[in-house]
Amino acid sequence: MKEGPDIARMAALIGDPARANILTALMDGRALTASELAAEAGVTAQTASAHLSKLAEGGLIRPRKQGRHKYFALAHEDVAQVLEGLMGLSAGLARPRTRTGPRDDALRHARVCYNHLAGAMGIQLYDSLLTRRFLLETEAGPVLAPDGAEFVQAFGVDLPALRARRAPICRECLDWSERRSHLAGSLGRAIFARIEALGWARRDPESRAVLFSERGQAAFEAQFPRG
Repeated sequence: MKEGPDIARMAALIGDPARANILTALMDGRALTASELAAEAGVTAQTASAHLSKLAEGGLIRPRKQGRHKYFALAHEDVAQVLEGLMGLSAGLARPRTRTGPRDDALRHARVCYNHLAGAMGIQLYDSLLTRRFLLETEAGPVLAPDGAEFVQAFGVDLPALRARRAPICRECLDWSERRSHLAGSLGRAIFARIEALGWARRDPESRAVLFSERGQAAFEAQFPRG
């Protein structure tokens, strides 16, 4: 047997249609109950329970208890990045399973990817930071420049708090719809949280779409102009 990571095991865990639907439902960063995930996957509660056990044992999701209720969430951001990459690969190589519609357009415009902004708006944010050299591209990934640190703090991001954590400040995540990178990491999360706090956008409760108001769209364009 060849040495190295067991890709086949991970692929088998993700590859089951019901488990893939469960993982996709958790891509917005929320924790959901087993019954909610069963509905998302289109399977019975008993079948969902078996799938959830396999995903938890494989390290892709983590259970969380709150009172008498048990919730499930993606284990960490790396899982979300792998799923986003697979979505991009699937979109490029396979025919879509359903006809596209307004919701699909909304997801491509702006959506939440685990806990940061993705879609065309996420790409614009990332490109804007790069163009103004607030972010610098290195072999190890994007790095926040000194001018960028001043910019994000002026925007309302508590940068010292981010730096005190173990999580990477900046990471790039390959966007499935745009096939280009958007900003992940703790800075990506903080900027998206700030956008929500300012009231520029809200999450669509029925999907992963992020809906910008007219005022919010204009404010975003002013803060993160196109290159």
